[in-house]
Amino acid sequence: MLAGNRIFLQDSRFFHNLGEPPIRRPNKAPPVASKDGPRINDDIRNAQIQLIDQTGDNKGTVETVVAIRMAQEAGMDLVEISPNTSPPVCKIMDYGKYKYSAQKKAAEARKRQKIVEIKEIKLRPMIDDHDYDVKMRAMQRFFEEGDKVKITLRYRGREMAHQEIGTKLLDKIKTDVAELAKVEQDARFEGRQVVMVLAPR
Repeated sequence: MLAGNRIFLQDSRFFHNLGEPPIRRPNKAPPVASKDGPRINDDIRNAQIQLIDQTGDNKGTVETVVAIRMAQEAGMDLVEISPNTSPPVCKIMDYGKYKYSAQKKAAEARKRQKIVEIKEIKLRPMIDDHDYDVKMRAMQRFFEEGDKVKITLRYRGREMAHQEIGTKLLDKIKTDVAELAKVEQDARFEGRQVVMVLAPR
């Protein structure tokens, strides 16, 4: 009987008054989601702020609660535009329109941003005139699109004994694209091939 009581006492700490096991609490609470953009209205914790009203007039240092009331009366929001000053600078404005305008500007900036790629053109020292013209047209298109061009000139077998042919070909390319491009990396050997990089002007 004593042994039974001991077992009951040992096990009873795992149950609350209703006879059900207690709910285990997590060790760490999930992190609070951070808001993107400036602080607005009640999120502004400073007691005083430097206020600019909806017409752009500087009202000087104002109690934050007074500024929030002024913004509400104007049907707008109090937005913190310069948090690192003392006191922080806040402006009365329509936050929805402000956020939309900022998103539109960011989208325009992303659209204008050009990712420069390096296109490769492979040549042989004894390339014929037709193939050369085709390669040059492709090169011109790449430069017009703002991309760099890596020219790879590959020697095979006995062609290594006549490297001057390849050198003349690369010089000819430099001359033909001089108005469109400049040499970013001059010709250099990498094994049995010569590599040169041209960038648009």
